[in-house]
Amino acid sequence: MYEYEHTTVVEADIETTFGWHEYKGSFRRLMPPWEVAEEVRADDTLEPGSQRIFKFPMGPFKGTWVAEHTAYEPPNHWADTMVKGPFWSWDHDHHFTESDGVTTVSDHVRYQVPFGPLGNLVDRVLGGMLVRSRISRMFKARELRLQRDIAQHSRFSHLPRKRILVSGSSGLIGTQLVAFLDTGGHDVWRLVRRPVKEGEKELVWKPDEGVLDPASIEGFDIVIHLGGAGIGDKRWSAKRKDLIVGSRRDSTTLLSDTISQLENKPECFVVASAIGYYGNRMDEELTEESDAGEGFLTDTVIQWESYADSAREAGVRVINTRNGIVLSAVGGALGRMLLPWKMGGGGPLAGGRQWMSWISMDDEIYAMHHLMMSAGCEGAYNLTAPNPVQQRVFSKTLGRVLRRPAFAPIPGFSMRILFGELAGPLLIEGQRVKPSRLEASGYEFLHEDLETALRDCLGMWK
Repeated sequence: MYEYEHTTVVEADIETTFGWHEYKGSFRRLMPPWEVAEEVRADDTLEPGSQRIFKFPMGPFKGTWVAEHTAYEPPNHWADTMVKGPFWSWDHDHHFTESDGVTTVSDHVRYQVPFGPLGNLVDRVLGGMLVRSRISRMFKARELRLQRDIAQHSRFSHLPRKRILVSGSSGLIGTQLVAFLDTGGHDVWRLVRRPVKEGEKELVWKPDEGVLDPASIEGFDIVIHLGGAGIGDKRWSAKRKDLIVGSRRDSTTLLSDTISQLENKPECFVVASAIGYYGNRMDEELTEESDAGEGFLTDTVIQWESYADSAREAGVRVINTRNGIVLSAVGGALGRMLLPWKMGGGGPLAGGRQWMSWISMDDEIYAMHHLMMSAGCEGAYNLTAPNPVQQRVFSKTLGRVLRRPAFAPIPGFSMRILFGELAGPLLIEGQRVKPSRLEASGYEFLHEDLETALRDCLGMWK
């Protein structure tokens, strides 16, 4: 039997800190950001007998972790045990103590590695790399997420909690955004295209058929739209381009028109957009005041943002978030880059001079939260970190974080062969974008430096 202990200090009282863990969203937020995990169920309580279940990859298969709560003494203690999972045993106690408004969270884990004595021997031979180092990384990630989430929520704790509706909630950004908003005590609902799950806060819509019951969305304070067919998922055929444009037109217009006709309109409508608005501008520094560029992506974004005009004209505060490259180890551009980089095959793309305007996942969702909760914020905002980098710098930095070489150049012509037309605007070209309006609104970035952001999302701290 092994034991592991971890201590986290939170600048908040014990009720706030313990309460954060009681929200369903905490389950997702506590998962390490580099783990490809699928949440199956999270019960509404931490009381004994309740469970939280997720699936995770084990080679070509999926494993299941079922954690069942065994003790509940708010706001001082709760405990869980693994009833199904990769360990032979896993018992986890969470203790909370407060002093002068500061809470200390003490995690105590007792575990037995798989395969008993053989597993113990292998782990010792590997210097703990098999299990202990992964546990340490996991709890470091949990510590940072807990501290940061509570700090972000505290900035707006004086305001009433919001009733929020989110479309695209199962996507890369939506999954984390919904979980974060839930831990802040907001009443978060999802728009889904499938039948609703019993007991879940879900509403059905069919944007491709123009189906959305106005009565179902009456009374929401904030509506967030993250939908639209993936831009970089497949080669751009004529049919794919039509889908990219059409999915944004149909969904955004349906939401906007429905919102504009409600008796009780939301105070804020957030529509995801993209820095593709600016087109390929080489070394030019771009802000929200810069003119639009040229090309398919630019035209798509211009139209995309205009689809919310009916809500805007009806007096709703509309925010367009022009997203850059959101750093995530489990998806998006970075997620697709990791395998070749880990295998030592990374390097500059098409010469590496093109600019990459990136943002960490936590800054992405914290910035969205900041904008929707700040009554004076409306219009277009660049959601990018203040320090964009050229692609060769990005490659070198990623290689350094992963401790892998990053000198294998990938010529532009081969990328055009592999990816077709989309290789140009998404991989070969770039934008040097600054978040001028976001910073002017008072948002303070968590990650301004690329290496720090990469180490955080990959769990590769020094």
